[in-house]
Amino acid sequence: MLAGLVAALGAGLLWGLVFLTPLVLGDYPGFMLAVGRYLAFGVLALGLAWFDRRALAQLDRADWIEAAKLALIGNLLYYATLASAIQLAGAPLPTLIIGTLPVVIAVCANLIDRRSGGEDAVRWSRLALPLVLILAGLLVVHGDSGKQPGAALPGDQALGLVFAVLALACWTWYPIRNSRWLRARGPGLSRAWATAQGLSTLPVAVLAGIGYAAWDAITPGHAFAWPLGPQPWLFVGMCVLLGLAASWLGTLLWNKASHLLPAALVGQLIVFETLAALLYAFIWYQRWPTPAEAAGIVLLVAGVSFGVHVFRGNEG
Repeated sequence: MLAGLVAALGAGLLWGLVFLTPLVLGDYPGFMLAVGRYLAFGVLALGLAWFDRRALAQLDRADWIEAAKLALIGNLLYYATLASAIQLAGAPLPTLIIGTLPVVIAVCANLIDRRSGGEDAVRWSRLALPLVLILAGLLVVHGDSGKQPGAALPGDQALGLVFAVLALACWTWYPIRNSRWLRARGPGLSRAWATAQGLSTLPVAVLAGIGYAAWDAITPGHAFAWPLGPQPWLFVGMCVLLGLAASWLGTLLWNKASHLLPAALVGQLIVFETLAALLYAFIWYQRWPTPAEAAGIVLLVAGVSFGVHVFRGNEG
């Protein structure tokens, strides 16, 4: 139990770095942060591919197309919108929005199950309490965010909120689509499929970086020093850190926790990522959370915990 909790906490601390990077590299476009992160992850996947070479050889053309779709939406587009949201609206509100993923994913999966008559569907009345708690927490934090010193302009906040919701949509679609593919293919492909997505991410990230450079060159008012920007060593270092720590080691620790802990507990421990991201943000801002932010965090954690309990209880 203790080893599993430590592994889950370690994964959360590493995943929280994803939310800190847009603050550290605030003069970099969110799109380029995503390109850099997944270039690093793709290069890492090249080394890992040797160990999964037999399983990868069994994948057909349709499988690689699916891996490219997942890489584009679940990796590149997700992180580009998330990083942009944090830079525009500050860290707390986008972090809390992404923190609702366990329940949002469960709700969307429930919609699919109810339409198909699946046995895992639950009554909407059982979801009322967690959804109300989550919505209340987000509203409390959002209502307080514009009152803080150095807060973003209302227009930037609104655009940041839009990007945060887009990021939420990307990572709601990704695990549902990914899970359906894995279940259709049978056991034994989890590691090789993760490697395949990493390999698919590499050319997508390269093409995205080249495309951004072309767009930047012809757009008035843009002057990004492509490809490494104004702080090349810091940019490369943070991208390698995210590729190694967040994309690989964090997932490895989470898989370890999933093996050691009951499923009913593991789902709730995703909250560690949200709490770590908020901790890093408040350290970066050199301030304590306001009473409204603290109340919002409590409401969010309670809502996610209740929501996970509803679906785990349904499994029993």
